[in-house]
Amino acid sequence: MAPSAPSPTPGPVPEDNIERYVGMTPREAERTAVRHGWTTVRALPPDAVITLEYLAGRLNLTVQDGVVTRCWAG
Repeated sequence: MAPSAPSPTPGPVPEDNIERYVGMTPREAERTAVRHGWTTVRALPPDAVITLEYLAGRLNLTVQDGVVTRCWAG
């Protein structure tokens, strides 16, 4: 039997008030998020079909009419 691969260690999740991003443009939100330690920022249209795996350090943004309307970690 082959040895199993080690489980990846999740990265840190920045301590950040993610509600701050609501109302920002996607570009402004991404720059701010990177400065606050987020490693990945994903801008999505409303009702986008996405995978549900949790990725530590990722900030998801719902963008409608050029403005962030919702955000969540993972």
